[in-house]
Amino acid sequence: MFRDREEAGVKLGLELSRLQLHQPIVLALPRGGVPVAVEVARALNAPLDLLIVRKVGAPGNPELAVAAIVDGDPGDVVLNREIVETYALDESELRVLIANERPELERRRAAYRGKTTPISIAGKTAIIVDDGAATGTTMKIAIRALERRSPREIVVAIPVSPQETVAALEQEADRVVCLSQPARFQTLGHHYLRFPQLSDSDVVSAMDGAAQLYKISQRHVSGLVQKP
Repeated sequence: MFRDREEAGVKLGLELSRLQLHQPIVLALPRGGVPVAVEVARALNAPLDLLIVRKVGAPGNPELAVAAIVDGDPGDVVLNREIVETYALDESELRVLIANERPELERRRAAYRGKTTPISIAGKTAIIVDDGAATGTTMKIAIRALERRSPREIVVAIPVSPQETVAALEQEADRVVCLSQPARFQTLGHHYLRFPQLSDSDVVSAMDGAAQLYKISQRHVSGLVQKP
């Protein structure tokens, strides 16, 4: 059990630092993944960015994803083809469902990112971080979207997840780092002593703080390099 998301991030960062990853870029899945990812990025002295994913629910069953929109420049739409076929959805129906979810994705982008653009992961190691993965659906979608952006490697980093979910993610990502795989996985919050709900402002504050720390660390590294 973890004390909170921050402690989980510290432990995850320590584990990842042993892998000597090539040019790591840490990508947090908001909201819960952000406090974890902040500590991972600090441990790796790596830049931190957000990976915003918006689920597109099936008609009459919004919890069942027929697709997802992944923010980026350009963005990606990842289809869950099995569910699309089950509901016999044609292209026009899919377009309507996807269009209905775009405003919320754009709202989150504006709230979290403002006018900043996503960091390019081409040729680099993309580390996707969340506070855990119950079914792994969102994480799988994120992996498939990132594959189109030409990273050197995709690493999934999560504090806790069921064994079967980790096994499924290992089929999608190049590496999966998971600290705890309990045989009896309950809800995600059961594996943390403190697991508060996070707001949009919490995300923005954490990302701003991480960006400032990274700038300071880079100036320090640059100063050391320039010394004779």
